[in-house]
Formats: sequence, structure tokens, C-alpha cells
Amino acid sequence: MYINREICTGCGQCVIVCPVQAIRLVDNKAVIDEDKCVECAICYRNAECPVKAIRPTRLKWPRIIRSPFSNVIATHKITGIPGRGTEEMKTNDVTNRFSIGEIGVSIEVGRPGVGTYLENIELFTTRLSKIGIAYEEKSPVTALIIDNEGHINEEVKNQRVLSAIIEFKIPDKKLSQVLEVIREVEKEIDTVFSVGIISRIKENNTKDIINRISQHGFEVRPNAKVNVGLGKP
Repeated sequence: MYINREICTGCGQCVIVCPVQAIRLVDNKAVIDEDKCVECAICYRNAECPVKAIRPTRLKWPRIIRSPFSNVIATHKITGIPGRGTEEMKTNDVTNRFSIGEIGVSIEVGRPGVGTYLENIELFTTRLSKIGIAYEEKSPVTALIIDNEGHINEEVKNQRVLSAIIEFKIPDKKLSQVLEVIREVEKEIDTVFSVGIISRIKENNTKDIINRISQHGFEVRPNAKVNVGLGKP
């Protein structure tokens, strides 16, 4: 993003809406910290700049990778998927991506207000890959993984984004191993992350998955979501 200092009036609207505190006023003019900026374009779309001093610029590699992980209307050029993740967890009743005996896991690293550098992805993926998991093919994060050991492209590691979502599927029996990895990374990572788990509920056995997660010391917050008409059969 670019702010034209010649016409900026210093109203501060862009400072208020920036989700990662990348904009500040200097000598009554708005200035963008390029390292902190995640290219979400929220200042451009939502600041309502009275003089239209904010405009997007043509991004080059590797900085362009910030946009699909931060801008809600951007589309990842490799996967063709808009947003930071896919919809398969939200539409499982239609797509049937996760069957009985399988568990879907999402790990969202960073969040608006905090952000993350993409290098934090490797803290998870290099450990998870040793377990033998199935990464979601159309996830933007999967597109960054360059080998079977879970390493990501070196060129993008220092790029800052709002968040990045690691998405994968495991056999039911590997849940404990995944939760152990999460506990390990928790001690090292320098940003926030949240974990989502989806499973089929067997009849009269609704608390099984909750009990298993709780045994590992995690606080479980069940979230049932019903989407009507989303997804494709």
C-alpha cells in the first residue's frame, strides 16, 4: 500500500483501521511501516480517506505472498482459493471430506491485531510431517511446503501476514501425536495460534473426542456450524 504524503491531511482514519498497527502519523502525515504492513488493503477499502491518498501498488515476489494471507478478497495464484484457508471444515456435511475414523485439523498461526511471520509455519509442519499427515492440497499454506519434511520456501519466511492456516487430515489414532506436537510448538512460537478439530460424531458417543482432547490439557470449546446450500455434493 502507498500513502501520498503530498495530499494526506493527517486525519488518522487509516491509523485507526489498520489491524496490525502498521500506520502512524509523522509530522501530521500518515506513514506506513513496510515491514509491519501485511498488505491486507483494509486501509484502502475501509479508512474512507477524505482525499483518497491511499492506493495499492503492484506487488512483486516475495512480498506479493502477503496479500492472499491477509486480504480477504485476494485469491491465491497457485491454488485459486480466496482467503487464508479452504472451506472443507465448514462444509463437511456436504463434501464429506472427513469420514468416520478420520479427523480434520486446522492450526491458524497469527490473527488480526497480532500477525505472524511465515517462518512460524515450519515450527509445526516440520514436526507434523514426521508423523505422516495428509495436508489439504488446496490450502495456501500447503502450496508453500517444498519437501516431504515440511520445510517452506525460504524466500517467503520473512514475510509478515495476518495469519496462515495449516490444514490437514489424520487417522483417528494419530490425534494424540498431533496434540503433543502442538504442545511442543507452544513453548517456542512467538505469536498466537488457535487449533480447530473436526470429527464425525458417532451415535450416542458425542463426548468421545472432547474427552480425548481434554486429557491432553486443552480447553475444549465445541463449535457446531450448519451451512445451508454451501459446498458441492
